[in-house]
Amino acid sequence: MKTISVDGLVDPVEIRTNHRLLEVLVEQGAPLQMACGGKGLCATCHVHVVAGAEQLSKVTPRERRSLTMLADARPNSRLACQAKVCGDGVRVALPRGRYITSTTDLESLIGRRAEEPILHPVDGQTLIAPGKIITRSRIRALAQVDYDVAEMRTRSLTLRR
Repeated sequence: MKTISVDGLVDPVEIRTNHRLLEVLVEQGAPLQMACGGKGLCATCHVHVVAGAEQLSKVTPRERRSLTMLADARPNSRLACQAKVCGDGVRVALPRGRYITSTTDLESLIGRRAEEPILHPVDGQTLIAPGKIITRSRIRALAQVDYDVAEMRTRSLTLRR
């Protein structure tokens, strides 16, 4: 067992050696959508490795490709579904923002201001900036998001881990 820290959680969390960061984050209730089903094709499990990056598995070619799509990728960005914990001392932080997988995620928020960035699930682009009012016309303009996520889920079913 290894121990990792997640910013926002008080106590360190145990994870089995060579298991994915994603498993512990989901177990801890992190707001991850996993639009591709954990296959490394989307940005919805994007994390920032604050410390201990050398204690994680190496970045795979698939992860590297997916990270290049992210609008807010940093040198310490990883996909939690691809990063396996090999040693102690890993500390991660979740990027600020809320990924959506469907425009229906926003319908209940029409007329309210976005409290945090609303992010596209494939490339991490900010769809609605914090403080902006979520309008019905803006939601209609995001109809492509529904298609993007449906296509990604279909593609992920055909890939082998």
